Amino acid sequence: MLKLEYPDKLKDPKIKELLKKLNTTEDVLNFNEKIFTQSKESQRDNQKLKTYDKKTMLRLLEYQHKHGFSTSYMSKKYKISRTTIAKWKKTFEEDLEKITADK
Repeated sequence: MLKLEYPDKLKDPKIKELLKKLNTTEDVLNFNEKIFTQSKESQRDNQKLKTYDKKTMLRLLEYQHKHGFSTSYMSKKYKISRTTIAKWKKTFEEDLEKITADK
């Protein structure tokens, strides 16, 4: 997409370095926010289409557990519905217990 629409951005060494570090969904989303400015309307529409990989979901749940944040706080901070976070907790309950027990 960058090659087609914004070839000038690929010339920037900082952007090239950031592209090399994209490993998780969270990295891609953060990169997108840094590179492109979006209107509130497009942000709202894009939020509906976001998907997260298991690694990112567990990272967010671990972060929540570590700092004692509520589901409401996490949903506002990351713009994810409370229902989605609750589903993640239920789905990855055993994985999360293993992670928190190891630390």
